[in-house]
Amino acid sequence: MAVPMSRVLLISLVFVVITAALVHAKGHGPHHHHHNQSLQVGPVTYDGRSLIINGKRELLFSGSIHYTRSTPEMWPDILEKAKRGGLNVIQTYVFWNIHEPVQGQYNFEGNYDLVKFIKLVQEHGMYVTIRLGPFIQAEWNHGGLPYWLREVPGIIFRSDNTAYKYHMKNFVDMIVNKLRDAKLFAPQGGPIVLAQIENEYNMVQLAYRELGNSYVKWAAEIAVNQNIGVPWIMCKQKDAPDPVINACNGRHCGDTFTGPNKPNKPSLWTENWTAQYRVFGDPPSQRSAEDIAFSVARFFSKNGALTNYYMYHGGTNFGRTSSIFTTTRYYDEAPLDEYGLPRDPKWSHLKDLHKALKLSRKALLWGVPGVQKISKDTEVHFYETAATNICAAFLTNNNFQTEATVNWRGVDYYLPHRSISILPDCKTVVFNTQRVVSQLNSRNFVRSKVANNLKWTKYVEPVPSTLQVPVNNPTPLELYSLLKDTTDYAWYTTKLALSPQDLPMKESIRPVLRIASLGHALHAFVNGEYIGFAHGSHDEKSFVFEKPVPLKAGVNQISLLAMTIGLPDSGAYMEHRYAGPNLVAVLGLNTGTLDLTRNGWGHQLGLSGEKLQVFTEEGSKQVQWHKTKGAAEGLTWYRTSFDAPEGHDPVAIRMAGMGKGMIWVNGKSIGRHWTSFLSPLGEPTQAEYHIPRSFIKPKQNLLVVLEEQPAKPKPIEILTVNRDTICSFITEYHPPNVNSWERKDSVFQPVFDVVKSSADIKCPKNKKVVAVEFASFGDPTGICGSLVLGKCNSPVSKEVVERHCLGKTSCSVPIDRNLFASKTDGCPDIKKTLAIQVKCSDRDPEKNSNIGFGFPSFLFGGSMELMAVPKRKTSPHKRGIRNGPKALKPVPVIVRCRGCGRVKLPHFYCCSGRENAGEHDGSRS
Repeated sequence: MAVPMSRVLLISLVFVVITAALVHAKGHGPHHHHHNQSLQVGPVTYDGRSLIINGKRELLFSGSIHYTRSTPEMWPDILEKAKRGGLNVIQTYVFWNIHEPVQGQYNFEGNYDLVKFIKLVQEHGMYVTIRLGPFIQAEWNHGGLPYWLREVPGIIFRSDNTAYKYHMKNFVDMIVNKLRDAKLFAPQGGPIVLAQIENEYNMVQLAYRELGNSYVKWAAEIAVNQNIGVPWIMCKQKDAPDPVINACNGRHCGDTFTGPNKPNKPSLWTENWTAQYRVFGDPPSQRSAEDIAFSVARFFSKNGALTNYYMYHGGTNFGRTSSIFTTTRYYDEAPLDEYGLPRDPKWSHLKDLHKALKLSRKALLWGVPGVQKISKDTEVHFYETAATNICAAFLTNNNFQTEATVNWRGVDYYLPHRSISILPDCKTVVFNTQRVVSQLNSRNFVRSKVANNLKWTKYVEPVPSTLQVPVNNPTPLELYSLLKDTTDYAWYTTKLALSPQDLPMKESIRPVLRIASLGHALHAFVNGEYIGFAHGSHDEKSFVFEKPVPLKAGVNQISLLAMTIGLPDSGAYMEHRYAGPNLVAVLGLNTGTLDLTRNGWGHQLGLSGEKLQVFTEEGSKQVQWHKTKGAAEGLTWYRTSFDAPEGHDPVAIRMAGMGKGMIWVNGKSIGRHWTSFLSPLGEPTQAEYHIPRSFIKPKQNLLVVLEEQPAKPKPIEILTVNRDTICSFITEYHPPNVNSWERKDSVFQPVFDVVKSSADIKCPKNKKVVAVEFASFGDPTGICGSLVLGKCNSPVSKEVVERHCLGKTSCSVPIDRNLFASKTDGCPDIKKTLAIQVKCSDRDPEKNSNIGFGFPSFLFGGSMELMAVPKRKTSPHKRGIRNGPKALKPVPVIVRCRGCGRVKLPHFYCCSGRENAGEHDGSRS
């Protein structure tokens, strides 16, 4: 049978396309990584200018990413985004207590696989800084020191103490040998170019006096004697023993660092804090992208050689790994948020900064430095080589309130307040720290459609009395030494016999139970009845519990559930910290106050549900589960199952309505929840908790929640997380994007014939722009997720943006008055701003059911519903979304929004409705 030629051609074309796609997927897919040949490894030395790797000076942009705070399945994506963000170094601590939880027993499995993580960093073409500590702080349980170390006789941590030094050296030797055996140090061809011993020791050194001074010298000596072929550093150690390099930690090391303690050492910044870690009870923590960019540009303008963002990705404190009162979510405000999603503009603005500094690389590494003071608040730092075109300049305005115009070498340069402009050729401004040219985004938590059919059952934790936990000590035992960091919980039991004459005669008067505790929290039960809860805080661990109690004539059982919320991670003499109840009394008896501290106490470690592992499939069969009807009880285990949420976005659980406890998914702990501890703003410090996709099966995922306080799980919901709300906010003052220039054959030159400022949008994960939610060329205000029209606006703004962006994965809208020109310009004399907000999706915009008659939540910052829409024909000459190039004509509508009542909008284009109110934090962080 003859095949028509047209069909042969079609089949051939399909074959070519499929083959090309397969080749592309094989070589360039998102999870396929080649060893990066540009990663030059070899001996590492240094001079007063920089690290010298394999004989070559390097500018180093580093980010802290801790292997323990994410999963191996997440590592490739996180590292790929770090590389795209302009990093060439990854910094991580090594966590002694998770690698040697029991003395002599080691764990390097799963997300504790240090070697696998470092090799993966190298595959992504980046170097590694390894921070061995072994004390690391890091808001990590016990500062990384294993609990068993505390019980070594005569030990004093971080001091010239024989016992501590013996165990510390054993651990350092073990880790170094493990890394050496895997050939991970640079002289072996591996990616490790720096190593750190100890951590911020200057903070506690004075407390140990001479034993502190001798300990620092000893620590440096054992490090250098490892002969690993890369330099050793000590951060926040002003006088690090040679040849160890002292490095800076802080927010503004360009101004606060006193510098290397020897002229032949480079200036290194080991911790540039991208925000502030949060403890339960904290309000949100912010640090703007503009401030970070200023600090980094400042540091490199003053001879800086390496900056490290702490954290670049914070991640999640799974299980019981967080230190005292620290939230389960860690450094969510970093450039990559807890879920590994880029937080723009922080991620993208710093990416642009790195590009600007790389364009200046040759001058920074080999030029002769100079500085010129222009005025009280303005100055120029520059690097140049005589008789060449090698020159880079940093024009600085240090004033926090006022902009300035600087004349340098015959040219006027405008500088916004507190900003630095970078000129890689000493002529052209390619980046200003205060002008965010990159895109912004807003995070959305979207209720899963398939995962929220949650049917809860419960198992009430039995409350023991002295019958089950008999007296075994005259007084309550100290909590740390009782728990030995094997659980958060311990029961304390005692009994109290009272006669009718002991009790108050009036029913309105009840005795009061008073418990003074050294920390961290406790629940009290009397005769099996829940009485209440009290706790300390990160800053004040001790507290006093006082509640009226229903005592009766006869024998009364008093049961206390005392707990830790992580172990301390900082300060001197950590081995001498204590917690738990240390004074117990009953007030208001007719016979006066009764001290129960020496009444005789029983002690029991852990909860029955923990011992039975009711959070696992097998363990959950060991107890009887009941329906959740009736009043909520304290200290209850709740169980349900859920199917995997749709799509591929990260997953979270929102613990609405709950109090305090822990969460497990398929037997894996995703950490402590504590939504009843409100910040001064009246909101929980953390409401959503990350469930890694790798923890989740397609169907029937076991979800178990331990809830300590009376609460019901019905409001809990499973969410997916995205940053599909993308924005740009560009003024006519903004410089063009730094990607408009390049160095080719050592010549600095523009990439395009005409370099213009533009609003650039790029959707994540190859999604497409399915809706333009906001567009204004004029004087709009606000932040991403909450943009607002100003007094004037080009009426064709939305039409122009849709023409450039709709249906595309990325787009660029020029800042061009001609493009937005109209007969009615209400403010022709002002510098214009272009503000855009789009929604990205992997769904077809033509079929997206969420597009059309919804209303943008950014307008009021909340959810809203349509109340009235007058009938009006669509106008074919208006561009829009619902029907591709056609749209709804502007119509008067009435909406009701949460918290603002009925609002009439006389003229407004209908556009995309957001599935869930976006998250924005009130800053450009």
